[in-house]
Amino acid sequence: MTEPRHHTLDTDGATVHYDVRPATTEDGGHPALLLVGSPMDATGFTTLASHFTDRAVVTYDPRGVGRSVRTDGATEDTPQEHADDLRRVIGALGAGPVDLFGSSGGAVNALALAASAPGLVRVLVAHEPATAAVLPDHEGALAACADVHATYLRAGMGPAMAKFIAVTGRKGPFPADPSAEPAPDPAAFGLPTEDDGTRDDPLLGRNIRACTSYLPDFAALAAGRGRVVLAVGKESEGEMCARATGVIAERLGHTPVVFPSNHGGFLGGEYGQHGEPEAFAETLRAVLDGRR
Repeated sequence: MTEPRHHTLDTDGATVHYDVRPATTEDGGHPALLLVGSPMDATGFTTLASHFTDRAVVTYDPRGVGRSVRTDGATEDTPQEHADDLRRVIGALGAGPVDLFGSSGGAVNALALAASAPGLVRVLVAHEPATAAVLPDHEGALAACADVHATYLRAGMGPAMAKFIAVTGRKGPFPADPSAEPAPDPAAFGLPTEDDGTRDDPLLGRNIRACTSYLPDFAALAAGRGRVVLAVGKESEGEMCARATGVIAERLGHTPVVFPSNHGGFLGGEYGQHGEPEAFAETLRAVLDGRR
């Protein structure tokens, strides 16, 4: 692949950095493909982007992550703000309706974009959106997510990340009072037990509360001109994000498309994590082309 072309864009309260990889093989008239995570930055999509050389691929760092900074001093980010940033990036591309793959928090933000700006997205693939608000046990799930945030503010990254891992990896419903369960040991996950005093983590501090409490606008999504596809990892059954995927798909009258691997199935060594990126890309291509 050619080196991505780097761009910056001033949005409402942030300066957003994004990268465009132009097509290097016959494009066949494909629209641009946006790969969106949150709070994961653009580097997490390096492997997946390499499988789509037949179209322009756009990646970006969400506000408050990596190269993209908030300029208004706010300490938390909302899906609506991220959606507006994406709207402005698409506008700057001048490429008409795009295809968009969003994963985890990026899927939540992409759903917010599709609901608020119909016509900008041709196909949206929402891969395991990280919203707990749609779950039947949402009160317990949201309480657990809020506790992760509170733990971070009180005790720092290690204890909070240990709780986050437990929340996202939990199989099945959350209890009404998750605080009654014992707190996981950070050391068991190789996490620091000492508080370094920082409170700028984009996941634990900036995004977890607003992302997990986002309730999609189902009426707007159903009425939109673009196609919305919910995607779930084969190995994610029973986990919070997989369960949310099933609920959202059911509300929209769809059946989720099963993708290879797990929540990070597209990763090819980024952050030391390995999914099944080649098979994942093949499935994504089939969905974008209307074959799945």
